[in-house]
Amino acid sequence: MSDSGPEQSASCMTLAKAYIRSRKGAILAAEIAICIIILICYAASNTPGYLGVAITELIFAVIIFFIFAARFDQQVSFIHWGWTDFLRAAIGGGLFIILSLVCLIRGGDGAGIAGSVFGLLAGILFAYDAFITFPTLKKTHSQAATESPDNI
Repeated sequence: MSDSGPEQSASCMTLAKAYIRSRKGAILAAEIAICIIILICYAASNTPGYLGVAITELIFAVIIFFIFAARFDQQVSFIHWGWTDFLRAAIGGGLFIILSLVCLIRGGDGAGIAGSVFGLLAGILFAYDAFITFPTLKKTHSQAATESPDNI
């Protein structure tokens, strides 16, 4: 029989609540919330063609949130979750900033402009997420030997 420790018997909701209390969990929850706000703004706009970035980043943020909250990143070791999260955040930040600037320059109705302003905030939030994720990717390595193996 297997031991059922506190990690195995904890419910998904308990793990999610505990993860939200961490800095990374709070940032991911904020990313999810701002993506939902952007979805609502762009859906109410006259040109809802800008929904793609918000939908994609919302789905990726939810997936990463539940992977980290349920600690699947520790069980599935063949994927480098740090780089996955960094690339998701960096690409999302860049796409949100570009999309929002295009929407603001083009102009439009109030809902589109509100979505663009929230998109700029989302771009900054995603860029901050990438910024705090990057230092965890640096691996410490030992210094290489400077002498030859033959001691010549």
